Amino acid sequence: MTAAVSPVSVTFCVLGAGNGGLAMAAHLALKGVRVHLWNRSPERLLPIQRSGYIHVIASPDRPDLPQGEAHIPVVTTDVEEAISEAKVLMVVVPATGHAEVAERIAPHLRDGHIIVLNPGRTGGALEVLHVLQQRGVQADVIVAEAQTLLYASRALNPAQVQIFGIKNSVPVAAIPAYRTPEVVRALRAAYREFVPGDNVMKTSMDNIGAIFHPAVTVLNAARIESTHGDFEYYIDGITPSVAEVLEALDAERVAVAAAMGFGCMTAREWLYIAYGASGKTLFEAIRANQGYYGIKAPPMVQHRYISEDVPMSLVPIASLGEMLGVPCPTIRAIIHLANLMHGCDYWQTGRTVERMGLAGLSLREIRLRILEGIAPQ
Repeated sequence: MTAAVSPVSVTFCVLGAGNGGLAMAAHLALKGVRVHLWNRSPERLLPIQRSGYIHVIASPDRPDLPQGEAHIPVVTTDVEEAISEAKVLMVVVPATGHAEVAERIAPHLRDGHIIVLNPGRTGGALEVLHVLQQRGVQADVIVAEAQTLLYASRALNPAQVQIFGIKNSVPVAAIPAYRTPEVVRALRAAYREFVPGDNVMKTSMDNIGAIFHPAVTVLNAARIESTHGDFEYYIDGITPSVAEVLEALDAERVAVAAAMGFGCMTAREWLYIAYGASGKTLFEAIRANQGYYGIKAPPMVQHRYISEDVPMSLVPIASLGEMLGVPCPTIRAIIHLANLMHGCDYWQTGRTVERMGLAGLSLREIRLRILEGIAPQ
């Protein structure tokens, strides 16, 4: 529903015109925010450029969700034009594109820009900051990441989007951690849903998609290919044996975070906090989550649950584990199987400690980097 809104003085730029980017740009515009929209390829932008609007389709069962014609005054493939008058740069592209976006915006950044990855997956803010520093950016900018994407949405065509849900609360954290309140204040000009997170290692390591996406897809590969995803992903795809593998993955994730001195939620704790679902085992907690019933599996194994979540979620965890001396045999096994299935090497393309700017750092230096933003010498 489009309610009366008061104009917001802060200009936002949404970088990315996929499912999440269209939803965010349209929702911001319906709130009265001046929004610029940028995308790497022009094809997705042409219908919006011609009309000047994104049409937000109503969700029949949710009249409380945004709907209507959202006016977008600047729609462009020119990144300098897109960000020049904006303060908050909302990056809404797959995590595999974060480094490229950082490369493109680096020459045009100015003091006061706030870059927010939606979401960062694992190590996103660290990678983007590393790219900007390698490119010699001297401007006083803040790099931050959200723990997850705010929207559940789908682009029906390049100028139409439907929003199915908006999360009540999404943690966001900055590098350095003490600048997180600045980010939240800027976001609060338009959003109440973003709340302060502890730090970017916490938002990164609490990326539960790393546990629930790649392994379930890999372990159900035969079923996905034979049925084209015609089964319930979480309910049919996570049997007791699969859940045991997920428990092992989860334990390795938590151990890597603990080795750096950061506590993160277990998958079972997350299910309880996010959905109120509990159980003595992860399998029981998943079965108790009513929100997972009815969700179908992906139609093919060539899917972002592997192509994005393996290189941008599992690889960084395993790479950190290797540097810190924390064994991650289950995570490495899933990465290896994903490499075989996709005929590639996600270790070469993934977000390793080198790409996060953490290679060779001591534990003290890692914490100084994350909490105080001190660059390694």
